[in-house]
Amino acid sequence: MLDNVSLVESSQNDDGKKTWGTSITVDGIAYATSLFWQPLQNQDDPFTEVGEASEGILEGADLFCIKPGKAPQFGICVSHEGYKSGQNVAAVALATAFADRSSFIAVFKTSQGWWYTCVRNDIILSDGDMLFLSEEDAKNQFISMLAVPDWGRKIAPKEWEIEETEDIPLSQVLQRGMIAKLQKIKGLRGAKLLMVIGISAVVGFWLLSSIINTLLFTPKQRPVIVPVQPKVVKKVEKVPEVKPWEKLSNSTQIMSECYDKIQQLKKIMPPGWTIGALQCSQTGVTTSWSRDLGRMSWIRKALDKSGIKFSFRSFADNGNSIAAGVSYSKIDKISSPPMKNLVELRETLNNLFQSIGQSVSLSDGSFTSPEKNIYRFIGFKFSSRYNPLVWSDLLIKFSGLDIKMINYDGEIWTYEGAIYAL
Repeated sequence: MLDNVSLVESSQNDDGKKTWGTSITVDGIAYATSLFWQPLQNQDDPFTEVGEASEGILEGADLFCIKPGKAPQFGICVSHEGYKSGQNVAAVALATAFADRSSFIAVFKTSQGWWYTCVRNDIILSDGDMLFLSEEDAKNQFISMLAVPDWGRKIAPKEWEIEETEDIPLSQVLQRGMIAKLQKIKGLRGAKLLMVIGISAVVGFWLLSSIINTLLFTPKQRPVIVPVQPKVVKKVEKVPEVKPWEKLSNSTQIMSECYDKIQQLKKIMPPGWTIGALQCSQTGVTTSWSRDLGRMSWIRKALDKSGIKFSFRSFADNGNSIAAGVSYSKIDKISSPPMKNLVELRETLNNLFQSIGQSVSLSDGSFTSPEKNIYRFIGFKFSSRYNPLVWSDLLIKFSGLDIKMINYDGEIWTYEGAIYAL
């Protein structure tokens, strides 16, 4: 239901280090975080599903953990990122400690960073277990998910001063939860392990008998020396790395789809209901309506009669709000190589925004590929009364443009994105 809600993407900082971590330490105990979670269909034999996920969804994953309960799941991770077999898993401990709440959202401040957790209907979201190293990233992620109604519990650091949230010591919560540990995916277990041991024993006995037989009873023969051809090792050609700007979502299409979908949603005005802020991601638009004096049947009828195909619709338990999302039409992937270095790009952006009297916030950033190559970009954020169709013609002049998010509160449009540099 929440797949189309915009989530913060993993990125890198200027030093090429990840903006997310893999573990936290609470009361001297290390807990693994930032696992990728998926639903578990077969609890009797989970290893098949886990193995398939390690070869497809998260290629290279070699460690996993099982979360039991009403909605069983498995989480997977890659050991070379810093995970260790036998390490406790924080998300399982937290989810089981809050088993009385089917849905909750939380951020805990730790010495390693800000740990964000999101559980909806007893399911840890695929990106709902993330240790952010930046407080701003964690806060933005938390606030973006608050647009979804009906959280049974909202937990955030006290200094954030967010209404209707509570600050709870993480150590007390984890002590109440179930202990679950990371295991190796390729490890043999149960009957399969016994079978392998048995076969190994038989093969070993046969080999030993053959060696004794050969040494004691086989007459010695004069060795025949045959020239051996040198083995030619075929060189494996390295697949060229796909640079981040070679697979960008088409920014023109995103801004056009965002504007069109928002215009459609704004027309839904059932009596007694008020639409909230609208948020565009790279895949669709999400928003919510709040009840003043209206009834649930009125807003449901209005949505049904709108002619819009919603990707999800969800009423709050008390019926006083409803969240909904609309997906874009297909967004093309394009290649848009950068044209300027960081210094030139920053100067050009500042000159452009100064010339039109528009305030803008710029920040340096970078992305490190699996091959350890670093690609740098400049992030931007600004607010304006002009809609995306107006800004599209101006922004698409920059090669390497990546639109991340567009928010609209009824009057002001806020734009966030990045532009890659040489």
